[in-house]
Amino acid sequence: MAEHPIKGLMETAMKSIKDMVDVNTIVGNPVETPDGTVIIPLSKVSFGFASGGSEFGPKSQIAPEANSNFGGAAGGGASIEPIAFLVVGNGQIKLMPVDLMPSPYDGIIEKVPSLIDKFTEFISKKRAKKKETIEVAEMVEEITE
Repeated sequence: MAEHPIKGLMETAMKSIKDMVDVNTIVGNPVETPDGTVIIPLSKVSFGFASGGSEFGPKSQIAPEANSNFGGAAGGGASIEPIAFLVVGNGQIKLMPVDLMPSPYDGIIEKVPSLIDKFTEFISKKRAKKKETIEVAEMVEEITE
């Protein structure tokens, strides 16, 4: 049985996608700075792919050796978006996002340490005030006895 034309179409399209997909597309080649710091770019890669085909005319008219009654197409697209840089140097590793529009959650996360400090200070003042109130009550009790 002869090979169907869509098979060749699919193989060509999949080979092209395989050639485009490379680990260096997502995790870029490391760049070393003069001070020994290594910077590794990280990207988000999205691919889309579609293909299709059709045979025209009644089956009785289609000759097995002729592909003239077949029509097909394939298409694809790719999107590569830089998302961060991994910086390795001076005994530490940092992830530096490229996010141009920070999430509202980023602001909240940045404020958490100061909120914890304020809460701790509030609790300490409450405890000190309670202790002071107890001491005053004990003094009043001693005086009234």
